[in-house]
Amino acid sequence: MSARPALPPAEALAAVVDGFRAKRVLVLADLVADEFLYGSVQRVSREAPVLIIQYDTTDVRLGGGANAVNNIASLGGMPIPMGVLGGDEHGRRLRALLRERRVQATGVLTEANYATPVKTRVLAGGVHSAKQQMVRIDKATRLAGNSPARRRIAQALRAFRGPLDAVLVSDYGFGLVTPDLVKEAVALARRRRVPVTVDTRYALLGFRGMTAVTPNEPEVEAALGITIGHDGGRLESAGRTLLRRLGVKAVLITRGSDGMALFEPRRPTVHIPIYGTDQVADVTGSGDTVIATFTLALAAGADPLPASLLANYAGGIVVMKRGTATVSPPELRRALASEP
Repeated sequence: MSARPALPPAEALAAVVDGFRAKRVLVLADLVADEFLYGSVQRVSREAPVLIIQYDTTDVRLGGGANAVNNIASLGGMPIPMGVLGGDEHGRRLRALLRERRVQATGVLTEANYATPVKTRVLAGGVHSAKQQMVRIDKATRLAGNSPARRRIAQALRAFRGPLDAVLVSDYGFGLVTPDLVKEAVALARRRRVPVTVDTRYALLGFRGMTAVTPNEPEVEAALGITIGHDGGRLESAGRTLLRRLGVKAVLITRGSDGMALFEPRRPTVHIPIYGTDQVADVTGSGDTVIATFTLALAAGADPLPASLLANYAGGIVVMKRGTATVSPPELRRALASEP
């Protein structure tokens, strides 16, 4: 079941972008610090066959689910983050970054014995060359199973009374997002009759009741124990299997340079080619941009196809930027205007 997308006109997609403004999206998420250490290559060490890098500067950005929060804010929406940070330097830095973005973070809790997850990327290059990522160091951490913060977030989901247009769950595997907590998020969305989307790194088959999921192809392969590659039949089977097993209204599989594939029940599969070029600058956080844009579009009343098309534009824009980045409505409008 495949077909070329029956593309809505650019004017219709631009109207959806206009509808992003002030849409309130509750984001239940693992909040991560994306740290970038920049330097310049000096020489090869005499101690070991490794490069010596002269340190220049450090840049810390909102990563993981916090990047989805940041993208919602950049696109004109009003994110309502719920998550946990440690009482450490990186936790304090992420709070400061949320304040700078004017994001109301009363639902972001601090747990003293929890270490804020950090992904540190070391980038270096020559004097006249672009800096390239040399190594990534992950600070492994996991929220305790009996975490008081998780219990408080579950209570906050049950008691939430403010205006709401959508719910987004971003699970990076750091222990906050459990099946029970997702049930609370789904129940809130159902009470309010708003869409709920999930992006999960390791538990794609572990949650139920969502409106849509946005896994990448390796996550689908890991969940189903298959290899898709360039086999269209396996991709089709995988998408339909996820629709059936998860009971969702849409599955949007992101496929890197092969674009995206949108699956909906009783509708032909839509294959969406990538926007822009496959000569990307940095894919860091692009999945967060995709689900943020997709969810905002659903919140604005769009169907999954236009939401997927806008998410594809947003993903194509953000991978051309260095580091963990966001996309803005003017950038989306320019991309729409550039298409024939």
